[in-house]
Amino acid sequence: MSQSSSAVEVPQHIAIVMDGNGRWAEKRSMSRLSGHSKGVDAVESVVRGCLCHRVPCLTLFAFSTENWRRPVSEVDALFSLLVVALRQHMGFLKEHGVCLSFIGDRFFLSNYSSLLDELGRAEEETRGNNKLFLNIALNYGGRWDIIQAVKGFVSDHPSFSPEDISVESLSPYFCLSHLPEPDLFIRTSGEYRISNFFLWQLAYTEFYFTPVFWPDFNEKSLTDAIGVFQRRNRRFGSVGGSVDCDFGDVL
Repeated sequence: MSQSSSAVEVPQHIAIVMDGNGRWAEKRSMSRLSGHSKGVDAVESVVRGCLCHRVPCLTLFAFSTENWRRPVSEVDALFSLLVVALRQHMGFLKEHGVCLSFIGDRFFLSNYSSLLDELGRAEEETRGNNKLFLNIALNYGGRWDIIQAVKGFVSDHPSFSPEDISVESLSPYFCLSHLPEPDLFIRTSGEYRISNFFLWQLAYTEFYFTPVFWPDFNEKSLTDAIGVFQRRNRRFGSVGGSVDCDFGDVL
C-alpha cells in the first residue's frame, strides 16, 4: 500500500460511522429507506475521494450489533438494499481496483441467505484488487471483536499463562489485523459517539465529527476531513518536538 507522493501525510486508514440517513429523509418527508438509498450514493462518492487522495484503506460502519433493535421491516429493507447496491456497483469496484471485504459476525445473518451469497461473491470477485481496501462492518461491534479475538487466542493457546497475554499477542486476532489501524475516524450527523465501533483499534485515532448527514457527505466533505487530519499534531503519547525538561531542584 503506497502513500501519496505529497509531502503532507495522507491517512492510511479512514473509518466512518455513516450516520443520519433516517433523519435526512425525515427532514424531507421521505421514508427512512429513501435516506438509506441516498446514502449508497454517498458511499460511492467517498470511495472516489479515497481513490483520488490515495487513501489505501476505508472502513464503513454499515450495521452494528445493536441495530437489530430496529424494526424488522427496516432491517430487512436495509439488507435488501445492500444486495441491490452490491450488484449495481460491482462494475465500478472492479474498474477502480477496489478490494471489498465484510467484517462482523455472520452467524446471525444466516436467515439472510441471499445477502450472505452476495457478500461472498463480492469478496471473491474483488479479491485481487489493491488500489483501495474497502471494508464494510456488518453486524459488527467493538465488544464482539474483543471477545472473538480473546476466544481465538485461547483456542490457539489452550495452555496459556497470564504472562502470554499482551497487546502484541492479541492484536493478530482482531478484525482487519492485516491492515493499518485507523488513523482518522469520521462520524456524520452531529453525534459525538463511537457507538461500539473499533474499541480496540481507535486507541490513537484522530476523531472528526461533522453535522452533515451521511447522504450529503461527499468528496469535498472527505477532503475537508482529511485537511483537518493533516493539521493535527499526532504525538502518540510523546511530547512531540524538542522539549526542555529541566525540573531543577524538584528532582
